[in-house]
Amino acid sequence: MGTTSYLHLSFIFFIALFIFPHSWNPVTKKGLSVHAKFGSVLETKASKPNNLLAEAPVHPLDPLTVTEINTVRAILSSYVPFSWAFPAIHSLSLDEPEKSQVLEWKNGDPLPPRKAHVIALSSGQTHVLTVDLDLGLVTGHVTNPGSGYPPLTAEDISVALQVVQSNKEFNKSIMARGIQFSDLSCGTPSAGWFGPDEEGRRVVKVQCFSTQDTPNFYMRPIEGLTLIVDIDRQEVVKISNTGRGIPVPKSANTDYRYVAQAKGPEMEPINPISIEQPNGPSYRVEDGHTVRWANWVFHLKPDQRAGMIISRATVRDSETGEPRSVMYKGFASELFVPYMDPDEGWYFKSYMDEGEFGLGVTAMPLVPLNDCPGYSYYMDGLFVSADGSPYVQPNMICLFERYAGDIGWRHSELNNFQIRESRPKVTLVARMAATVGNYDYIFDWEFQTDGLIRVKVGLSGMLMVKGSPHENMYQVPYKNDMSGPLVSENLIGVVHDHFVTFHLDMDIDGTDNSFVKVNLVKEETYPGQSPRKSYLKAERRVAKREEDARVKLNIYDPSEFHVVNPSKMSRLGNPSGYKVVPGANAASLLDLDDPPQIRGAFTNNQIWVTQYNRTEQWAGGLLVYQSKGEDTLDVWSKRNRGIEDKDIVLWYTLGFHHIPSQEDFPVMPTVTSSFELKPVNFFERNPILRAKPNFETDLPVCRPQGRS
Repeated sequence: MGTTSYLHLSFIFFIALFIFPHSWNPVTKKGLSVHAKFGSVLETKASKPNNLLAEAPVHPLDPLTVTEINTVRAILSSYVPFSWAFPAIHSLSLDEPEKSQVLEWKNGDPLPPRKAHVIALSSGQTHVLTVDLDLGLVTGHVTNPGSGYPPLTAEDISVALQVVQSNKEFNKSIMARGIQFSDLSCGTPSAGWFGPDEEGRRVVKVQCFSTQDTPNFYMRPIEGLTLIVDIDRQEVVKISNTGRGIPVPKSANTDYRYVAQAKGPEMEPINPISIEQPNGPSYRVEDGHTVRWANWVFHLKPDQRAGMIISRATVRDSETGEPRSVMYKGFASELFVPYMDPDEGWYFKSYMDEGEFGLGVTAMPLVPLNDCPGYSYYMDGLFVSADGSPYVQPNMICLFERYAGDIGWRHSELNNFQIRESRPKVTLVARMAATVGNYDYIFDWEFQTDGLIRVKVGLSGMLMVKGSPHENMYQVPYKNDMSGPLVSENLIGVVHDHFVTFHLDMDIDGTDNSFVKVNLVKEETYPGQSPRKSYLKAERRVAKREEDARVKLNIYDPSEFHVVNPSKMSRLGNPSGYKVVPGANAASLLDLDDPPQIRGAFTNNQIWVTQYNRTEQWAGGLLVYQSKGEDTLDVWSKRNRGIEDKDIVLWYTLGFHHIPSQEDFPVMPTVTSSFELKPVNFFERNPILRAKPNFETDLPVCRPQGRS
């Protein structure tokens, strides 16, 4: 029984195709690679303008063009330290200009110097480089700036799997479990960091699944079989084979595809719903990345690591019509997903999905009519593969207006039934979805005409499950010892957390802002003062230093959290500001000295505020793979810099505790959480007071045939 031609990649092969796509994609215009799509019954063609082949950028924050990427590759090819061998490129993106340069730039001005930020790996050494495109030179080069490594490349994965393929003990283990090598699918969950035994070597863990009779191999784990591979030495460091008595779960009912369902859902049918825009969309996308809608203007771009970045967000003043600054830059900075199982094959599963894999690189094309409405605008990403050549990530962001029957504001007069005023709430949504292995993450940035920005994260996809010898709970002798409940026969849904930390560089009417904690404090009345015994007062406290702005949310200590410009006052003397409004949330309960929590220390608080530093972008550090946690938001905050009336960055973490259930099998219904950035004394009055209501004459009326 041969093995070499049948050992498939699964999760990591998926990742590798996006990191190193030229091994499988057709080459089109100017050597640009465009991802092919796998056939799907839900696939519908999305029309959009092609804006990725521009010869020159238009805005200082525009991503690198094809020409610029090819120029960077040529410069690195002739760079002396790499003259003997071109390094593996793990990241190649715009090295954004200094913030002051971007803020001073106006349309029509020459662009600031264009530079590229490159992370490469060569002979086990990490290289972080700055390439000046105007000078045609490498102007900055640092080697091994931290304990971590860049994400794995396709070559790394190929080496690891070749080592596994040639390992006799592994092959015997697979055959002993009765699994055909043609049904074998293996992946490499990230290794984390758990002490000095892993220092000085790049290691991967390899675990496998059975694909027999199902595309949903995640539900068929080969439990207890884990290999640790040293990539650079090309050797198996350790094999753990503790699950010999655990069967591979059956494939029955694991196929989630529409075409595989034998019957429809047990519910009354839902008729098609379509929202039309007879006059076309109200937004426009200029020069590929500048979005204009209603009273908002912002720069939108895909990013290989962050997925989607919103920059230079301004909203028009409701009285003067002048644009006012709200946020310089906002994006998801890191994800932390620790699983709660101490077993040999599970303890290390504490993913940092953004720094170890990337949200942009794992963004599959959005499905028109299902992921996004039919009238959406789609934006492609332009990224770089390991050999330094550009490729297209198609349809990874969609932009659309949303009206779901929500109300912007309303009031009726009880003493005059003729006065009934109401306004519809129409919003603009920028959306992307990343499929990071088994999990799908949906990110929405939603803009409202009243100045509010809502940031929402949705979780769907597949559970990461653990094989079990038990088919039902009646067979489990010690239920409290389980790391999660049974979600199907022989499958445990392991309890886990999700944390998403956002970088929010708020610039409220300028760069110099302050963070204000507004506490609700109970006051008691004195005898004879009032029939009331107690009441609440709002007390404002301005954070002086970074340690003053670390916040653990507590419903019994209610507060509001404002970012204000103390130099910009309303007509009533209130400082112009925005507040972060938390939604449903969760906090990490791990010990602070637990290795995963040391690396994920940016989740120790739900809110942080730091002094702006352009190098402090990624909450888990620049180099995350096998990092020790010495370059995190927690470390930066401990510098305790001054933050009053300074250029500051607000950090907010969304959290989910997930105790799986049977409803999560075989694919999870989407669960969401969100937070809001809401104006507070930013406008002089309700900014949508004069908004126009809807009238029947504004909208076409579509009726089914035969009805009048």
